[in-house]
Amino acid sequence: MIARDSGAPGATGYTRRIVDAELDELIGELPALSLEGAKAVGKTATASQHAATTFLLDDSAQREIVAAEPNRLLSGRRPVLIDEWQRLPDSWDLVRRAVDSDPSPGQFLLTGSASPRGLSTHSGAGRIATIRMRPLSLAERGLARPTVSLKALLGADRPEIVGGDTTISLVDYAAEIVASGFPAIRRLRERGTRAQLDGYVDRIVERDFDDLGRPVRNPATLRRWMAAYAAATSTSASFETIRDAATSGQGDKPAKTTTIPYRDILERLWIIESVPAWLPTRNHIARLGEAPKHQLVDPALAARLLGVGVDALLDGRDAGPAFPRDGALLGALFESLVTLSVRVYAQAAEARVGHLRTRGGDREIDLIVERGDHRVVAIEVKLGRATDTRDVRHLLWLREKLGDDLIDAVVITSGSDAYRRADGIAVVPAVLLGP
Repeated sequence: MIARDSGAPGATGYTRRIVDAELDELIGELPALSLEGAKAVGKTATASQHAATTFLLDDSAQREIVAAEPNRLLSGRRPVLIDEWQRLPDSWDLVRRAVDSDPSPGQFLLTGSASPRGLSTHSGAGRIATIRMRPLSLAERGLARPTVSLKALLGADRPEIVGGDTTISLVDYAAEIVASGFPAIRRLRERGTRAQLDGYVDRIVERDFDDLGRPVRNPATLRRWMAAYAAATSTSASFETIRDAATSGQGDKPAKTTTIPYRDILERLWIIESVPAWLPTRNHIARLGEAPKHQLVDPALAARLLGVGVDALLDGRDAGPAFPRDGALLGALFESLVTLSVRVYAQAAEARVGHLRTRGGDREIDLIVERGDHRVVAIEVKLGRATDTRDVRHLLWLREKLGDDLIDAVVITSGSDAYRRADGIAVVPAVLLGP
């Protein structure tokens, strides 16, 4: 039996994710949705809660039968879930044509872990809406109850911030970095987590590149490049710098024609998710840089590629490729963890996330969360518990530049209390920020 009746959506034994609310709303409005993201973020478990019929295309036997009779995908009670649709790329066009004929809402859910080569990405425009799913945010990990809402910060009135406190410490944040936001992996103990993350990287190198039509001729070179990219986490270093770090001590460096496909495939697998440069459409700021800030989908992958655990992060020990970085690796990975979380919350609020850096590097703001009307919340991420005037100087500069277009400004810390400074800047421990 290819199609499995999922029963009523919302079966028990499932912990809701932030993206579930988005799915709840859009399934009632749109005919087809595609839930996309890296492997192991929980797409199948989440999509299954909203489906009445499920086709699992990562099962070779099921895929073979569906390939022989594709119209099976149009059968069953709605919504129909087509899991890992990229395993049978024709399924996308089948759904597109079906909703052309009948645009009734709530018909199809697709999940995908890669963007297949040659697929016209606009072929679903107006028919299949895409929703991004990421690893677990801090709010979804159950460490503390968030008391500050990003959606509220994005509102017209600057919210009061009082009464929030937490006992989560820097040690806990380091543990969260290496524990992973992949739901199935974070349930494991330390050795099991390391083994699963190693296996995750192995599958990327040994199988996923080949599945996307780009076999890896030299796996060791790819692994070194991935480690160098991990070392560049939360920086806007050039790809030449990353390539140099990957080949440090070697006479011959791989050509750009070798390393550019690495980036392409890893982006198509949603393993690389860099933060784009924010370029304002109003209140022009001169000399803004356009380089992205580098991030892997889960900071645990970066930590594992670099071979660092909690103790090494807390002791300030680097591992892996030598890389020019301001501050400790723990600070870079803490920013990565916060960036992951802010992206999840921003998506729920229909906002976009970028970063700001002037070309000379004299002004830099870690995250810019932009509403649809181009007004923004600016966020600085600081590893320390306390905040001083030096930590907020760029936020105050941006307030002067943007005026009312800066809705709010926040410093995210590893501290214990959420509050507003006398200058109006909000200070929020990372675990106390939520959607």
